[in-house]
Amino acid sequence: MQQRRIGKLSVSAVGLGCMSMSQGYGSADRDESERALHRALDVGYTFLDTASIYGIGHNETLIGEVLGSRRDEFVLASKCGIVNRDGKRGVDCTPANVLQTLDESLQRLGMEYIDLYYLHRRDPSVPIEESVGALATAVKAGKIGYIGLSECSSTTIRKAHGEHPICAVQSEYSLWTRDPEYKVLDCCKELGIGFVPFSPLGRAFLAGVVRNIDELEEGDMRKTMPRFNDENLDHNLKLVDEFATIAKDNSCTAAQLALAWVMAQDADFVPIPGTKHVKFVEENAQAADLTISEDDLHRAGAIFANDAVWGERYHPTQMISLDPEA
Repeated sequence: MQQRRIGKLSVSAVGLGCMSMSQGYGSADRDESERALHRALDVGYTFLDTASIYGIGHNETLIGEVLGSRRDEFVLASKCGIVNRDGKRGVDCTPANVLQTLDESLQRLGMEYIDLYYLHRRDPSVPIEESVGALATAVKAGKIGYIGLSECSSTTIRKAHGEHPICAVQSEYSLWTRDPEYKVLDCCKELGIGFVPFSPLGRAFLAGVVRNIDELEEGDMRKTMPRFNDENLDHNLKLVDEFATIAKDNSCTAAQLALAWVMAQDADFVPIPGTKHVKFVEENAQAADLTISEDDLHRAGAIFANDAVWGERYHPTQMISLDPEA
C-alpha cells in the first residue's frame, strides 16, 4: 500500500481502527479478529489504532497477544484520558492518570513503547498544557514516540503544541461529518500536524450496510446516535442511496468511494476505518489504489454538504464531552 505522512511518521495510506474487535458494534469473534489483524499487516497496513478504554483494556491486550511477535511491522497508536469508573464514563487527563494509564497500556500490550499516544478527549478541568507536559516526560523516558490529540478544537491544539510538538490530531471526519473543516484542518496544516480521520465510513452507514437499527445487536452504539434513528435515518438513507450510484459508476464499493473522498481532501490525511472482519480489511485497503475523477468526488461531497445530513453525530450525553470551537 502507498505511504503517507502523519507528522514525522510514515504509515500506510489507510490505517486500521481496532475498536470494534472489543466494543461498540456488537459482539466480535476472537478468531476472526486475529485473522483480521494478521491479514491487515499482510496486505500492507502499517498503522493500527487502539485505546485504553476500548473494551476497558481488552483491545490493547488483544493486539499485544496477536501481533506482539510482529511489532516491527506497524506503527501503533493508542489513547488515554477517557475512563470508566463504576460503570460511568468520564474524562481524566490529570498528569497522574495520564502516566498511570500509559504504564497500564504498555503492560497490556506487552510492549516497551507506543509510537503515537493521544489524549482521547480534552479534560476541561485540567489545563491542556499539564496533560501534554505529562506526556512529554513519557517521550523523554522513551515510552512513547509522539504525542497526539483527539477531538480537540484549534484553540486547544495551539495551546498543546506550544507546550510540546503535537504529531497528530484525530477527529471524526467523513463525507457526512465535516466539523474539522472549520478551523481544525487549517490549524493542523499551519503547524505541520498530521490529521487522522476516524469513522471515515460514518460508522458503516456510508458503506450502505446499515438500513434498519432494529437489525443491530443489543448494545450497538449506533442505536443511541440520532443520525441512525427515526426520520433522520429515513432521510439520510436517501443520501446514501444517491451516493451509491456514484460508486457503482466507478466499479467500486460505497465504502471504497467514501475512503477515496477522504484521502482526496489532502495528500497526507490517513483515515482509519474500523472493522473486525477480514473481508472489510481487504476491501478498505483497495481504496488506496482507486482513481476517481474530480467531478465524481465533487458530486459525492455535494450530496452530504452543508445541512444535508440530519441528526447530531452523538447522543447529547456524549456531545458534552467534545471540545467545540469558540
